[in-house]
Amino acid sequence: MANALGMMKKAATMQRQMKKMQKELAKRSVEVTSGSVTVVACGDMSIKKVSIDPEALKTKSQQQIEKMIASAVNSGLDSAKKMAGAEMSNMSGGLGGLSEMLGG
Repeated sequence: MANALGMMKKAATMQRQMKKMQKELAKRSVEVTSGSVTVVACGDMSIKKVSIDPEALKTKSQQQIEKMIASAVNSGLDSAKKMAGAEMSNMSGGLGGLSEMLGG
């Protein structure tokens, strides 16, 4: 019974640490440009900002701009995933069993 209580406490501690990591990742971002579109993606996999060069709106077709937006968003999210994975790996180093659970 004491072992189960200890495991529950450890799980609660790990859960708090994971929430803290998630908050930290939400504060970190990457910026990616595809053509005339720039996207800022956060470590929590949200898009913070999308910018389109005003000149592109004059010279590019709607379809071209849509492709650039999709490409920039996908690249931004991919970069954010990689950044988050690296950060999680760094942060989880001192979290005992959490490191193994995350594949670290």
